[in-house]
Amino acid sequence: MSESTTPTDSPNKWVADHTRTYVESGGEEGHLWYGPDGSLAEGVPTLLLTTIGRRSGQPRRTALIYSQDGDDYLVVASKGGAQAHPLWYRNLVDNPEVELQVKADAFKATARTATPQEKARLWPKMVEVWPPYTDYQKRTDRDIPVVVLTSVS
Repeated sequence: MSESTTPTDSPNKWVADHTRTYVESGGEEGHLWYGPDGSLAEGVPTLLLTTIGRRSGQPRRTALIYSQDGDDYLVVASKGGAQAHPLWYRNLVDNPEVELQVKADAFKATARTATPQEKARLWPKMVEVWPPYTDYQKRTDRDIPVVVLTSVS
């Protein structure tokens, strides 16, 4: 990824606001997300994922709920249970070289979709962090992917 190109943030205003706060504070604010309306009593951990747009070739950044499996980071391509995969997921399938920011730590990583066997073990970890994933899967016929992000730095 180009170090000189500023990523485009989500067109979703509250996600873009969250991302901007995260970046500007070095992860001090925004690492724990309390919902778009502040409704979550306990925040959930979020990271920033930057992919390269498969059509534009430009960096695209979004904030995502995460968990960890050893040294790997895990995110879920749920899109709230929509029938189509989120754009960030489609981007990383085309180009698995991504950038992450977890709190103040920014680094390069490689992304891959968990195998069915891995997903059977990892999905419950993600549901523990964000229980609505179970409902999201019920809303769609597609198999919602768990993405494994491995640091390369």
